[in-house]
Amino acid sequence: MNLVHGVGDFFALDIGTNALRIVQLSGTFRGGFALQKYAYVPIDSRLLQDTSDAGKKKMGEIINGALEQAGIKTKNIAFGLPARKTYTTVVEVEGINEKQLKQTLKYQLDQFIPMALDEAEVSYSILGLSPNDPTKAEVLVSSVSKEFAESQMEMMEGIGLNVIVQEPEPIAMARALNPYGSMDASMIIDLGEDSTDLVAMYQGKPRLVRSIPGGISAMARVVAETLSVQQAQARQFILRFGLAQDQLDGQVFKALNATLDAYAMELTKSAQFFQTKYLGVAIKSIILSGFAGVIPFLSEYLEAKTGISTVQGNPWQLVQVTPEQQQVLASVASEFAVAIGLAERIND
Repeated sequence: MNLVHGVGDFFALDIGTNALRIVQLSGTFRGGFALQKYAYVPIDSRLLQDTSDAGKKKMGEIINGALEQAGIKTKNIAFGLPARKTYTTVVEVEGINEKQLKQTLKYQLDQFIPMALDEAEVSYSILGLSPNDPTKAEVLVSSVSKEFAESQMEMMEGIGLNVIVQEPEPIAMARALNPYGSMDASMIIDLGEDSTDLVAMYQGKPRLVRSIPGGISAMARVVAETLSVQQAQARQFILRFGLAQDQLDGQVFKALNATLDAYAMELTKSAQFFQTKYLGVAIKSIILSGFAGVIPFLSEYLEAKTGISTVQGNPWQLVQVTPEQQQVLASVASEFAVAIGLAERIND
């Protein structure tokens, strides 16, 4: 999962549960980015579960078709690893310089991951001194099974691509959405199809990473059952009317109230957990992404429930987009956080 430097041009790929997203940027954090190439291709969620050779071949064909559509020529690729396949945690390790930390981690990495070390691909990043013990450092540790990482590599290499980095999607997402230069604590929430990725950021670095079960699909099922409509129509109701009390007699809100109350409770628990570790540091904002960023009145609801200022995130905050690109991407722009974050990591 480590970055290989000096590869020249590249593109970032996010294979989501409902669509494939590709981004190629130019520029840097300091000078700003510009969107060069992009693609958005809806995919059948069942294809993600198909690990057969035929399934991989089909996915490869879709990726190559998207690259052709976008006009991308480079073969260098950075792609995201889904949260459900990775494990990311922040640990405290003895030592305050890189040499000491590497020595300690050499013997302790197996304690921090939920699988045997010889079955895992592991990477780590030193975040800084522990807030609780000046003799220790905080380290972000991410792992993925070798079997899954290698299968992804083989698929990409099988269609002629050169993999330069694999990164957990929540980390990439948070990089794109965290306000650039902000040192405040924030909680970034990405509501997906089947789950929610949550990353607490502080001083510009991830300090808590977790996944919450339940996404837009679960919400659509609840609304469909309550209103006696098809799930596709229920989904449209959620995305169009959201929690508006003056639309459909507030039926969508009433149907989702219990689900969203439990959802808000999970966010509150995460904020409280963060604050027990970083004493005196409060989560200043909740930043919404994915479907959470486009459901009407969800931000107001979560702010009222958690007591934390809640805003819609903008993964394009540092990316210059032409009016033509903006028009094409308008309906799906909020879904590009992972792809943009991957591209920004490489340029950083």
